[in-house]
Amino acid sequence: MPTFRALPVDHPLSAGLLTEYFTSRELGFTGGTYTTVRPARSAFEPPAGLFLVVEDGDDAVGCGGVRRIEPGPDGAVRYEVKHLWLQERTRGRGLGKALLLELERRAAELGAEEMVLDTNASLAAAAGLYAGAGYLGIEAYNDNPNATNWYAKRL
Repeated sequence: MPTFRALPVDHPLSAGLLTEYFTSRELGFTGGTYTTVRPARSAFEPPAGLFLVVEDGDDAVGCGGVRRIEPGPDGAVRYEVKHLWLQERTRGRGLGKALLLELERRAAELGAEEMVLDTNASLAAAAGLYAGAGYLGIEAYNDNPNATNWYAKRL
């Protein structure tokens, strides 16, 4: 069973995992040039958000965060899932689902009423994860140049 450790996004473990994440996205990106934007520490500190490192035994193997954004069209308190990623060697073991559920749980503790996220159509496994967790396609809520698909889930 994985463990989840809340760390600042600029902590060495977080920063290393984010570098792996951004590198993997750049290498596998289709449809143009991938734009890397390092997350701001303040956006991922409670109550604005949080960042989790996934640990499998003694190994840090993945990461993900949530951050509060502008309310939804109906006024719901919205938190956005960002940088959800696992090392390739760990995929297929349910760690992504466990991480997503933990991010949702912690976001709800911070006051989230709705979760949103964006992704790229080239990430078929991610789309399957989100659909399986109850996320539904929505209109674009941001102008992320890397995104082609947007999703939401009421908590």
